Amino acid sequence: MNKPIWHESGVTRSQRWNKHGLAGATVWLTGLSGSGKSTIATELARELLNTSRLAYILDADNIRHGLNSDLGYSDPDRTENIRRMAEVACLFADSGTVAIVPIISPFIASREHARKLHTDKNLQFIEVHVATPIDECERRDTKGLYAKVRSGQMTGLSGVDSPYEAPKSPDVVVGLDNQTLQESVRFILKKLQARAG
Repeated sequence: MNKPIWHESGVTRSQRWNKHGLAGATVWLTGLSGSGKSTIATELARELLNTSRLAYILDADNIRHGLNSDLGYSDPDRTENIRRMAEVACLFADSGTVAIVPIISPFIASREHARKLHTDKNLQFIEVHVATPIDECERRDTKGLYAKVRSGQMTGLSGVDSPYEAPKSPDVVVGLDNQTLQESVRFILKKLQARAG
């Protein structure tokens, strides 16, 4: 059986980053549906843009329209979805981009795998727990998913009838104590600057 052979680029990461003043990293936003992950991701990307820092949002729902369109919502498919997202985030971070990944990612093991991928490649991985309480997420119900689960129209919503394993030691926790969007982004930026410049 043929195995792919790794091709080492003639242009190194440090050459690329130094030439263009880049510093890649991944900011991984995990939390329940409706917790504010996408809102925070958008504001974080805007703040990075304002400081001329290259960033890109790898929105999990958008990726399911293309790269992950063959995956459903079973536990194995969710695990594979997260694995692929982590691999893509590594590529973006290696390019010198701040990859912002708002994704429920309900399993601790999957998020730890994502972190290890980055660590093994000497890339910064910042896990942000958007810890908005479930009653507030359900009150917002931005995608109408909680209502569908409660009425029996769908199943498999993380934190309701499917597991959500909250991070045990995230790098940053936001979304608690009536924290504003700006405060949440400021905390994430502070950690990003400390870890990735």
